[in-house]
Parts: sequence; C-alpha cells; structure tokens
Amino acid sequence: MFQINCLNPISKIGLANFTDNYQIVDDVNVADGILVRSAAMHDMDLPESLLAVARAGAGVNNIPLDKCAEKGVVVFNTPGANANGVKELVIAGMLLAARDIVGGIKWVEENKADENIAKTAEKAKSKFAGTEIKGKKLGVIGLGAIGAQVANAAVGLGMEVYGYDPYLSVNAAWNISRAVKHVFNVDDIFTDCDYITVHVPLLDSTKNTISKDAIDKMKDGVVIINYSRDLLADEVAVLEGLKSGKIRKYISDFANPTTAGQPGCIVMPHLGASTEESEDNCAVMAVEQMMDYLENGNIKNSVNYPACDMGICNQAGRVAIFHKNIANMITKFTACFGDEGINITDMMNKSRGDVAYTMMDLEAPATAEMIEKLNAIDGVFRVRVVK
Repeated sequence: MFQINCLNPISKIGLANFTDNYQIVDDVNVADGILVRSAAMHDMDLPESLLAVARAGAGVNNIPLDKCAEKGVVVFNTPGANANGVKELVIAGMLLAARDIVGGIKWVEENKADENIAKTAEKAKSKFAGTEIKGKKLGVIGLGAIGAQVANAAVGLGMEVYGYDPYLSVNAAWNISRAVKHVFNVDDIFTDCDYITVHVPLLDSTKNTISKDAIDKMKDGVVIINYSRDLLADEVAVLEGLKSGKIRKYISDFANPTTAGQPGCIVMPHLGASTEESEDNCAVMAVEQMMDYLENGNIKNSVNYPACDMGICNQAGRVAIFHKNIANMITKFTACFGDEGINITDMMNKSRGDVAYTMMDLEAPATAEMIEKLNAIDGVFRVRVVK
C-alpha cells in the first residue's frame, strides 16, 4: 500500500480518485508520495521513502527541484488544470482597468447614508467613466495553457489580439484561434498594444520581462496585467510608469509591499486559481499522475524528469533507474541483467538536461543483488522496482 501525505488541504474530489491501495497519512516521514499546493518544501528533510511530489497547480517555486532530482524523486505539476479560472480573472482584470468599477463601488459604500444617493450617483458617475475593451489591442506574452485561453477569449470579446511565444509547440498552436496574430519579436507587443498580459513561468531568463526598457517602448496609457509571478515585472519601474502616466493601470495577483495600495495598482491576493473548479481539476490531475507513476513508473508533466510512458507492465518485472545524463549508462545497465541471464523485453530511456530516466521491462523479476549492482554504478541516483 502506498502512503500519501498532504502538506496542504487537497480537494476531496481529487483524493477520491485514490484506490484502496493508497492511504492518506499525517506523518510525512513515511510517505511514498506528497501532494502540495503552496507549502514551502525547500527546508524539509525529504524522507527516504519519498518517490514523488505532485503540485496541485502550475508553479513549483516552493519545491526543491534539483534536490528531488538527485534523490530520484519525481516532481509533477498540473499545467492547464486551472487555466480557465485564471483566464476568467484576467478578463475581469482588464475590465477593472478599463472602467473604474472599483472606485464606483467604493463611492457607493462611502455614500450609503445619503437618502438621495440615486440622484447623487447620476452626478458622480462621470468620475468613474472608462473605455470599452472591444477594438483594443491585447498583447499576450506566453501562449501556454492559460495564455492561449486568454487570447481566444479576448478575440471573442472583439479585441485585436497579438501573441508572442518563441517556444510555441505545434500542439499548443492548434488550440489558438486563427484570429490571434503571432508575432516573433516581443517588442511588437510592447510598442503596439493597449493591454499587455504576461503568462510565462518565472525563470532567470523571464525575470523582469516587464522592465524599464520595455515600459519605455510602450504606448502612453498602457494597461499591464500580471497574473503569473510578481517578479516577472520590475514593479519599481511600473510604479514610476504609473506616476508619469505612461502606464494607466497595473493589475497584479500578487500582494506585496511594493504595489499594495499604490495609486493605479489593482492588486489581488493570488486569486487566479482560487475557484472550486480549478482546485478540483488540479487535484484530480495531480492524483492521476502520481498513481500512474507509483503503479507503473510512467512520468507525465514532471518538472524535473523527462516524460516517459511504457503503459501498464505485462511482463514479470519492471525497473526504473534515475541517473545522470552521461554516456555509456545504458550499456552498464543492460550488462547487469545480462550477467544474471534476465532478458529485457522492452526499454525506454529519456533525458532532461543533466538527468535521465530509464525503464526496463523484464522476463523475470529483478533480484536484490541485481538492484544492488545497479545502485553501485557511478552516476545512478536511485533504482526503483516498479514490479
């Protein structure tokens, strides 16, 4: 039986997908798998029993990916499971920026004691007038699961949509409306668009995507929407842009001391994926991916190991090997089985950066001595007997 620990509350709809071969436990030190949302794991001592971590969401900056990779612990996320929830909030953010809806609501609250509020409102409402988003140019930086849905929704709202993504896959491209104009230089987004929304992961290469230089290229009165990570924007430069009038509004889903309560900033407390549906979808995907890995050794949507799928094993044994991505490893693995006279019926080897993952189906179960030999090979992080 596999032991599963939840570091955060996880949707019951997701947990219900576990079969009787799984048990939810409170003690993380005996866990085979960990389900997590926002809990910080960088300072955790990972138990020796741990095989997998599944993040019920997309961002994994709270998980020590390299540390897990070196221990042969597969880390999953759930890309796209919360895409619709985030997309809807991005559209809401654009509308909040286009018209001073927040200011109008506050005015009503402040004047609630006015017996003639209906008449007074007619005189006051001009202060909260805005513009429509139909016909405006929206630039979407990053056309992954969320960015593609935002682009398509904006097309449906009558916006002229431009998309930038140098890593756009063929499969992702199929999900994007033909009305979205694909640009090959991000400067085209900066210089031409009335609204700019960022949907890329936080990496060293993407930090400060919205930089001072980028802001200087933008149209006066631009609206910037950041529902990915706050560090994707140089928020000090954003505040300067708001003061000068270069930026009309900055919409962010990440409350921090830099932007909270600042004029021109509409900041939310990380609500993008905070819907019942998103939490359910993420939990279901996380559980299904973890079960397929624990039972079959298959890896899908891992952020520290390559995708690898050999289906359900119908042979006597299956072994999974986590190792460095260096030459001659497969030869050493096959020699171990050959010395024991065990035939390998099927094999798959995939690499990702400095690490690699090898699965082998065997005509006979692997012995303890064989596993010991594999573990002794220089460059092997972990050997797991799947079956």
